[in-house]
Amino acid sequence: MVSPKNTYGYSPSEYTLFKEYAWKMLLSFGLTYMFFYNGRQNINLVMTQMAEGLGSTTAAMGVVSSALFWCYAFGQLINGRLGAYFGYKYFIMFGVISSAILNVLISFQHSIPVIAVLWGLNGFCQSMVWANGLGVLNKWWPKKERGFASGLTTAFSGMAQVVTYLTILLCMELNPQWGWRAGFRFPMVPMVLMLVVFGLMFKARPEAIGLKPFEEEDKEAAKRDAALTAKIEKNGYLYPYKVLFREPKVIVFCLISAIAGVGRYGLLTWVPTYFTESLGLSIKEGIFSSILLPFGQACAMFVFPLITDKIFKGKREPMLALASIITFCGMICFPLIRSQMPASIMLFVVGISSMVTGVIWAVAGDMGGRAFSSTIVGVLDWAVYMGAAIQASVFGFMKDSFGWPAIFITIGCLYIIMLALTLVARKMKMRHI
Repeated sequence: MVSPKNTYGYSPSEYTLFKEYAWKMLLSFGLTYMFFYNGRQNINLVMTQMAEGLGSTTAAMGVVSSALFWCYAFGQLINGRLGAYFGYKYFIMFGVISSAILNVLISFQHSIPVIAVLWGLNGFCQSMVWANGLGVLNKWWPKKERGFASGLTTAFSGMAQVVTYLTILLCMELNPQWGWRAGFRFPMVPMVLMLVVFGLMFKARPEAIGLKPFEEEDKEAAKRDAALTAKIEKNGYLYPYKVLFREPKVIVFCLISAIAGVGRYGLLTWVPTYFTESLGLSIKEGIFSSILLPFGQACAMFVFPLITDKIFKGKREPMLALASIITFCGMICFPLIRSQMPASIMLFVVGISSMVTGVIWAVAGDMGGRAFSSTIVGVLDWAVYMGAAIQASVFGFMKDSFGWPAIFITIGCLYIIMLALTLVARKMKMRHI
C-alpha cells in the first residue's frame, strides 16, 4: 500500500490493522462489483435475440436499453448522498439484491413497455452502489495512493464486463431453449453469492474497527477535509450540491464525464450488434470478438490512474489528453476494417484509450477529498450515464438512418471535444472547496 515510514498517524500495530482492512474493503467491494454488471450489461449481448423474439427493432431496443441509463444517471445524482445518510453498507446491499430480483422479473415478460419500466427501475437500483463504494474507498486510502486504489476498483468494473460476456455465453449454452431470457436469470446467482462475501468483509470507515481516521501526509488536504466536514454538518444535506454546482471545474469535468459515457457505453452497447449485423457473425462469434473491448477497458481502468500517480505525479489531465487523441484516430479507422480479427484488435486498442473513467474517479477524489468524495463521484457518474443514456437513445436511429460508420465517427469527434475540455480544465482551480 505505502511505505511504513508514513503510518498516517497510527502506531505500527494500528497501521497493520488499517492496511489489512483497507485491502479487505477494496477487494470485497471490487469483487462484488465485478459480478454486479451481470445485471446491467447482459441486455447488450442478447439485444438482437430480444428484438427478434419480441417482434421489435434494434432501434427500439436501444430505447429500452437507455431506460437503465437515464434512471442510473439521476439515481447517481442523489444516491451518493443517500448512502452517506442511511449507511453505505446496507444501501449497497439493497441495491444489489433489488437489481437481481428485477432482472429475474424481466426474464418472464413479453411486453416491451413493461420491460422498459422494469429495466429503468433496475438502473436506479444499480446506481446505489458505485458512488457509495468509492466514497468508502476514500475513507481508507489516502490521497497519495488514491489513484492506485480507484484504478484497481475500476479495473474490477472493467473485468466485470468480461465476466458478463462469459457468463451470458455459458448461460445461453446451457439453456438454449430459454433464448434471451437465459441472460436475465442464472447470471444473477453469482451476483448474489458475492454479496455474502461483501457483507462479511466490508467496513465503511476505520472507526468501525476501533481506529481513528487516517491523517493525510498532505497537511493542507487534511485541514481542508476537516473544514469541509464541519461545513456539511452545519449546513445540511444539500450543501455539497450547492458547492459543487458552483464550481466551474466540476462542470467541465461533468462534460468530460458525459463524453466518456458516450464512448464507453456506445461501444459496449452497439459493438456486439455491429459484429452480427455488419460483419455477419453469429451471436456467439460476435461476443467472442467483442470481448476484447471490455478487456481493453479493464486494462485502462487500472493502468491509467496508476500512470497518473507514478509518471505524471498526480496530474490527471495529460493522460486524458493522450487517451482522447488515440481514441479519435481509432474510431475514424474502425469502420474501414471489414474483417473480424483486425476489427477485434482495434477494439482492444480503442477499449484502452477510450476508458478514461478510472482517471475521472481519481480526479473526483482529488477535488472532493474525504468529505465530498461520494457526492462528487455521484455527480460525475450522473454525467457519465447521461452520456450513456443519450447514445443508447440516439445511436440506434443514427445507425438506421446513416449506417454504422456514423456511430463510430461521432464517438471519435466527441473525444476531440474532450481533448479541448481537458486543456481548459488543466488550468482551472477549485474555488469553493
